[in-house]
Amino acid sequence: MRLFFARPAMLLLLSLAGFGSHATENMIQISQENIDNLGVKLGKLEPVTQFPVLSAPAKVVVPPAQEYIVSATQAGFIEKLDAAIGDKVTKGQVLAQLNSPDLLTLQQAYLKAGNTLQLVSAIYQRDKKLLAEGVISDRRWQETSSQYHSAVSEADGQKQLLEISGMTAGELEQLGKKHRLTRQLNVRAPIAGVVIERLAVSGTHVDMMAPLYRIANLDELWLEIAIPQERIGSIKIGDRVAVENSEASAKITLLGQSVNPENQTILARAVVATKDTASLRAGQRLNTRIIQASDKATFKIPNTAIAQNEGKAFIFIRNQQGFSVTQISVAGKQDNESIISGELTGNEEIAVKGAVALKANWLGLGLGSDE
Repeated sequence: MRLFFARPAMLLLLSLAGFGSHATENMIQISQENIDNLGVKLGKLEPVTQFPVLSAPAKVVVPPAQEYIVSATQAGFIEKLDAAIGDKVTKGQVLAQLNSPDLLTLQQAYLKAGNTLQLVSAIYQRDKKLLAEGVISDRRWQETSSQYHSAVSEADGQKQLLEISGMTAGELEQLGKKHRLTRQLNVRAPIAGVVIERLAVSGTHVDMMAPLYRIANLDELWLEIAIPQERIGSIKIGDRVAVENSEASAKITLLGQSVNPENQTILARAVVATKDTASLRAGQRLNTRIIQASDKATFKIPNTAIAQNEGKAFIFIRNQQGFSVTQISVAGKQDNESIISGELTGNEEIAVKGAVALKANWLGLGLGSDE
């Protein structure tokens, strides 16, 4: 013969039949004494205007338009690299110095074009005066004018090649005055930013357009968030993104149109608020929470206040007879709390502890039933 012993909690529920506890379909009639015996604690609904929808991993990236590759403008030998990874640089700052024989060729062509322009300019001014006096023909003037404009175009072209190579207006002016050639080519930062990567080594020869540095303007950063494809329907453009263990926040501006076949996620892009970019690092991986603004009455309650039955969620609202059983929708969860909505005014007093015991009474457990 086997003996079975009821658990203390079940004995308490069974004893409630003698205290007059009674449950209907959505009502529990119970005295204050029995409420105290069950250890039920009451609390208020806490209104919220926004709630977390989803937690997801993310990566901090630099917008493509804010990232630049600094390359050698002419072939040459790298004599010196002046910037290291992580350095902040200003626009026009010298990042590298190259010894470039090709720069000499460009300077020679520039000076030659300048000399030709001076000569042609003198002829142009002379013929212009002679034309006004009727001394030369129109055909002669057209030839002189054509030669002059061709010389101007050639001089401008050679000047632009030196500017593209990295020579400043001041350096060009000195070259024109002193005719002193130099093989030293200064490679300058095209923007103010931070050195993200160094792509060359001092003491090596590089070809024209060989990459030297990668620089980024970090005033704007993006979060690339991996959203499970089955949850993408709950995310909206404009949703706020909170970064775990950080005060940084962002706003979703794009939802991808393709699924990553490796992990079945969809890309969501969020732009980080300008004031928060300093607290993040490009390439950093972190966890995020996507938060939505509520378009209806929404409240925060402890998880212990929610009872589950047949796949639905319920809370117990205190009234004069005991408790009314009210179905709710759970919009999201965070740690030990849930965000709920339903036919609620916000003034209700609910059971925040002891919901399991109230659920047992509601379902007819321990009420003297033979079942």
